[in-house]
Amino acid sequence: MAIFKRFLQRYPGESAVLIFALLLSGVANSIGLSALLPVLNLAFENEVPESGVERVAIDALQAVGLSPDLGLLLFIILGAIVLKNAMVLFAEARIGYIAADVATGLRLRLLQGILRSRWTYFAGQSPGKLANAMSTEAYRASLAYVMGVRVLALTIESLIYGAFAFAVSWQAMVFAVLASIFILILSRSLVRMGRDGGVLQTQWYRQLLASLTDTLQSVKSFKAMGREHLADNVLSEETSALRGALRREALATASLESAQEPMYALVIAGGIYFAFALFDVQMATATFLILVLANLLKQVGKVQKQYQRMAIYESAYWALDETISDAESKAEVLEGEKPPHFEREITLEGVSFSYGEHDILKETSITIPAGELTCLVGESGSGKTTVTDLVIGLVRPTAGAVRVDGTDLREIDLAAWRHQIGYVPQETLLLHDTVRRNVTLGEEGISDSAVEKALRAAGAWPFVSALAEGLDTIVGERGTRISGGQRQRIMIARALLGSPRLLILDEATSALDPESDRAIADTLCALRGELTLLVVSHHSSLSSAADRVYRVERGAVSLGSRTPS
Repeated sequence: MAIFKRFLQRYPGESAVLIFALLLSGVANSIGLSALLPVLNLAFENEVPESGVERVAIDALQAVGLSPDLGLLLFIILGAIVLKNAMVLFAEARIGYIAADVATGLRLRLLQGILRSRWTYFAGQSPGKLANAMSTEAYRASLAYVMGVRVLALTIESLIYGAFAFAVSWQAMVFAVLASIFILILSRSLVRMGRDGGVLQTQWYRQLLASLTDTLQSVKSFKAMGREHLADNVLSEETSALRGALRREALATASLESAQEPMYALVIAGGIYFAFALFDVQMATATFLILVLANLLKQVGKVQKQYQRMAIYESAYWALDETISDAESKAEVLEGEKPPHFEREITLEGVSFSYGEHDILKETSITIPAGELTCLVGESGSGKTTVTDLVIGLVRPTAGAVRVDGTDLREIDLAAWRHQIGYVPQETLLLHDTVRRNVTLGEEGISDSAVEKALRAAGAWPFVSALAEGLDTIVGERGTRISGGQRQRIMIARALLGSPRLLILDEATSALDPESDRAIADTLCALRGELTLLVVSHHSSLSSAADRVYRVERGAVSLGSRTPS
């Protein structure tokens, strides 16, 4: 029942509105029930008893000056039905709206938690796992909320039914309670089966989406080598296991659905037998009790079915909540408050850094003069990217200090510092969208003239302006509709859009041909003086054009010479 408590704590206002609306529908239904028994008495006995629920209903009508004839009583029943269904319509619509809000809120919490987490934590997350959490788990979690609210509402309505049954005949109510307990116990194992299936679904959806994301990124390699069947092998275990979990859920829900009706019929048949054969109950009262008993058992059945559905989906909520809490607990701590001033140089003074027990940099000292092009060269894994991460502030040195114009980066407002940085990664991270959106990333208020200026600075405007749709041209998935050099220029334009003071390129030209590499090197050289450039590169074009070259080898950094072009 912990999920009920969590939902009420997280969404108290929304839950209160829904429960109130559904409670009103139960009250309206009760008013209809209170008029039903007098109608039955008038129909079967042509008289109203001197005591009981029907007498109370008749007295209430007479107290407000209404004559309790058959027409009025039928009108009250019809009005109660209309009112009940109006309240149900309102509640169901609100449930749909709030379910969407719950899913959206969970997705935003996850997104904010991940984006605000430490870089070392974020880098260790599976993109497939996060995609699954944002889509499948958030949706299933919102369904768990919907089912939870319905369980509460149906429970309230069942209690109202029970109260009327008790007022008419406490013996019938005791019989109904015992019958309900009997039905719930018999079908409890089916609820557990559904919950187990839901837990397995959550587990295998995560693994399937993680594997699928990795596999789709390698489709070109699979197809190029005629090995598409290997992708099937990679995903077959997760797909088969997920199918088994879905079948388990389907069996549990179908079994509960099919088992309840025979049990209801058995209980109602027993009630009819006892009412007429043993207790000689009047026809009108017996008919009323049978109707109430049937509705009460139906309500109990609905409660259990909704509870089973909630049990199926709740594992997704707990899994997503755990992911969000984990990300929030790894939030990046931004302690510095000093505004960044970068006019002279960035320095790494005796910096060491390690991942766990693995040393990446050892007592490294580097100077990056403002307005110049500084190049880091070295083998893969030597620590070049770690240097850029330290400069950005994504990671902190385990020893030594990173300083900007003499101020320790730990004392500087990192958010303000990063706003002065343009970054171009090795991977071509273009959206399947227009050139404009790839440069602006959807940020509002940026004019086309500002986009054009950034594209010109990156040397991309000549080819962009020649495209059939210009800035509105779709570049394709990961930019596959344009060349590698063109993709990199758009990435550089994106980095230049915010007029940064420092531009960092991390192996941004490693996948380009020599001609494209030289062209981008020329573009970067033209930017020298306007801003500071820190470049990680294997290619000679950039290192030969650099003002200063550092060679990074096995965690040690030495000042090298420029490589001739």
